[in-house]
Amino acid sequence: MATISYDKLEGSIWYNGEMMPWENAQAHVLTHGLHYASSVFEGERVYGGEIFKLEEHTDRLLNSAKLLDFEIPYSADEINAACRETVLKNNIVDGYVRPVAWRGSEMMGVSAQANRINLAIAVWQWPSYFDPEARTVGIKLKTTKWRRPDPRTAPVHSKAAGLYMICTLSKHAAEAEGYDDALMLDWRGQIAESTGANIFFVIDGKLHTPTPDCFLDGITRRTVIDLAKARGYEIIERAIMPEEMANATECILTGTAAEVTPVGVIDDYRFKPGAITAQLIEDFENLVNRRAAA
Repeated sequence: MATISYDKLEGSIWYNGEMMPWENAQAHVLTHGLHYASSVFEGERVYGGEIFKLEEHTDRLLNSAKLLDFEIPYSADEINAACRETVLKNNIVDGYVRPVAWRGSEMMGVSAQANRINLAIAVWQWPSYFDPEARTVGIKLKTTKWRRPDPRTAPVHSKAAGLYMICTLSKHAAEAEGYDDALMLDWRGQIAESTGANIFFVIDGKLHTPTPDCFLDGITRRTVIDLAKARGYEIIERAIMPEEMANATECILTGTAAEVTPVGVIDDYRFKPGAITAQLIEDFENLVNRRAAA
């Protein structure tokens, strides 16, 4: 991660069709996206100069905007080209891409029909999301009090900025107690995900993962499911209650930032990275490196 404030990084940011110096890419303090959370974004990894599954991320970005009742004024092809241009402009070989779209400041209030839809794309170097040493034995999670909401109360299938407020609160609380991240349940008390990654459990040699009916069906999640199926592992998507963690021997998180990360502790439950975890980590690393070399 950056060692200085992100607004002080050097480089260029693609902003509404124009490549501009990093420090000039600014939004007004009265932008609707800041006050009313009308903003969507993506997180993408760069491996060997290539953006992993860029097209899928762009499609999700466009769909997230539609779920928030606005349309990004660029086509998928234009956004893909802009992402690649920004990576090339900043000489990023291994890093992170952040496209973000938001309503501007033309109207200030709940209604925002006349607001301009802005799009910016920033890229930067990005190391391991979790401590590399912690990843060897598995990271530690603590269940948070905050719950993933009922789909009738929020646009839960969009990657919307407002949905991450409870993630920040949950991660801060977990880190204050010496944990690496938080486990989130949903409004029904079922296991959902961590603050920024999907979760899998190995139970009796099979991979069990929560059904993504109130949170994102992650692109890395789907990638790992495909890798697991190719290895002959059985995948079971279902409702999982917290007490079922007592039956699990291995646990992993999957996400763009987390990649494939083993979990060693969740509250009083203990897991040990085993053969399935090691295989999926290896297969994922081979996949992204092979794509980068292609």
